[in-house]
Amino acid sequence: MNLMWLKFAWHNSLRNRRRSAVTVSIAALGTAAILLAGGFALSTYQGLSEMAARSSGHLVLAKPAQFDKDEDTPLQHGLDHAEALRQSLLADPDVRQVLPRVEFSGLISNGDKSTVMMASGIDPDSEFAVKGPFLTVTAGAVLSSAARNPEVMLGEGLAKSLKASPGSGLTLLASTADGALNALDVQVKGVFSTGVPEMDQRLVYTDVATAQRLLNSTRVSSLGVFLARMELTEPARARLAAAHPALKVKTWLDLAFFYQAVKNLYNRIFGTLGLIIGVIVVFVVTNAMAMAVIERTREIGTLRALGTLPGQLLYALGLEGLLLGGVGALAGALLALGVTGFLLVVPAEMPPPPGQTKGYPLLIAFDALMYLGTMLSMVGLTVLASVAVARKTINLPVVEALAHT
Repeated sequence: MNLMWLKFAWHNSLRNRRRSAVTVSIAALGTAAILLAGGFALSTYQGLSEMAARSSGHLVLAKPAQFDKDEDTPLQHGLDHAEALRQSLLADPDVRQVLPRVEFSGLISNGDKSTVMMASGIDPDSEFAVKGPFLTVTAGAVLSSAARNPEVMLGEGLAKSLKASPGSGLTLLASTADGALNALDVQVKGVFSTGVPEMDQRLVYTDVATAQRLLNSTRVSSLGVFLARMELTEPARARLAAAHPALKVKTWLDLAFFYQAVKNLYNRIFGTLGLIIGVIVVFVVTNAMAMAVIERTREIGTLRALGTLPGQLLYALGLEGLLLGGVGALAGALLALGVTGFLLVVPAEMPPPPGQTKGYPLLIAFDALMYLGTMLSMVGLTVLASVAVARKTINLPVVEALAHT
């Protein structure tokens, strides 16, 4: 019985092939647009989350005051005995690496000119081994733990401002943990670009030992914990928080303010886009089914006179909407898959975001649940539109339907 009605609906949808083709095309383009927009948003979320986790670590351990209060002196809220804590963290099987970090600010001078710097003390060998090429080195080389003399890497804008290049001698000036002023001569090892000009004008990297020597302290600001997989973040956070109750453990998501802002913005933009596309598809299907039902009003009256129940006719017309929406949704999904695969084979570059100088590859993520949900939603909308339009005509008195012209 179901197959008979499905065949009946198929032949009815082919009566006006041009109108059916337009309806299917609109449903296909709407489905493809939603899937491509959603895939682009998911790809952006994945890229930003990986970048955030790679920058700070999946987890960041520090004293609670490090996150909640400002420091009066450098490393006021820093961690003592960081190396012992680091070794205990590395004993966790899910932990891949633990990186110490010393955050401080001060002045950097070439002798003739001084400017403000935002500096980070890192473990160079481990940092670049774990994070990979997270900096674009434009001159010189990256830092090395084997260096005999204190070395720094400068942001491109800062190096230009100080007229510094690899091999140049500079002086770092900062307040120590005791509140005194200290200076340290360093050599420029390399120049890098983060892609954000404002950061490149202030950012300085040095090794942890040099930073601690300048600040006259053995503390570190925090420890970044890198895990084997992103999915392990929350379980590992719970374990580490229980094992170290005196410390505060934050996830990369807690610190990724840019990621959260972009996600909220994209959710609103693409949510509105999906709603608009859904409304357009409903109107197109409604119009197509309205025309089909009006043309067949006398036929519907004849079927009613022959004993066909209104529910059966509503079922048949709903199946027409199901076929049109189903074919359109399937075609749209295949089109979206084709575009997704094409971008993997033929890379395309997006222009730089506001405030940055580097573009990024255009990628569309594939998510099976998103595809399934979008296709089911599209089919559901077309069925509801078909049933809503057909209900009034089907319920007309038989005599009135037979007299329709």
